[in-house]
Amino acid sequence: MATGTEPPTTEPHPPGAGVRSATRAAITAPHLRTDRWWLAPATTAFGLLAFIVYSTWRAFANADYYAAPYVSPFYSPCLAENCEPMKAGPNWEIFGSWWGLSPAILILIFPLGFRLTCYYYRKAYYRGFWASPPACAVAEPHRKYTGETRFPLILQNVHRYFFYAAILVAGILTYDTVLAFRDEDYEWGHMGLGTLVFLLNIVLIWAYTISCHSCRHIVGGQLKHFSKHPVRYRMWRWVGRLNARHMALAWASLVSVALADFYVYLVASGAFDDPRFF
Repeated sequence: MATGTEPPTTEPHPPGAGVRSATRAAITAPHLRTDRWWLAPATTAFGLLAFIVYSTWRAFANADYYAAPYVSPFYSPCLAENCEPMKAGPNWEIFGSWWGLSPAILILIFPLGFRLTCYYYRKAYYRGFWASPPACAVAEPHRKYTGETRFPLILQNVHRYFFYAAILVAGILTYDTVLAFRDEDYEWGHMGLGTLVFLLNIVLIWAYTISCHSCRHIVGGQLKHFSKHPVRYRMWRWVGRLNARHMALAWASLVSVALADFYVYLVASGAFDDPRFF
């Protein structure tokens, strides 16, 4: 459709050129939008890239991830023998002394796998990095669209399985948050600024996880009559309300988990002393 006084150009385009194929509207202009449509995908790409750079640095740093009673969410649970001694959280040492890399690499694959296959994050990095498409009513530059039917994008379908792993990780981070109500001598009944940081993070982590589309399907899927399942129906509606805010929760939890890790880094490196309220 045209927005000006002149009709759109109807010159033919070469066949097999993606959105420029003969079956599409023959419009010369790549799009007819006049707003700053590129701002949203550019901001998304910058935000995700910043988190990728930060999390990669922290994952391979293999240092400053524990400051009693806080343990970085990037390193919990600690599954390697080369972890720092941690009384504040589970340290199962499943991987022995042969594991020489950062222990964060063992655990980050699960929450990152859950986020990478998340429906919102797919939209975010498809638009921000792959321009598929970069925005609504803006043609993608690719000659052919295969969606998630080929490798590697077909692996996005494992999202529902990463959801179960994300639930387990969220449970462990909840345990770490409970242990944050101790002081550096592991005495209960104390609270510091880090405790509040961990509380905020775990609330957002659970909200993001439960608002997942897979969770909504698990709660209310495969039901023919909601009237015969009133409990599941109420849960489905509650998850549905959270699901409507999935995008905001995705970003908020991404920032909070990075903030929790950075807080532990500051305290563990000696750059900052954890203020204790009581």
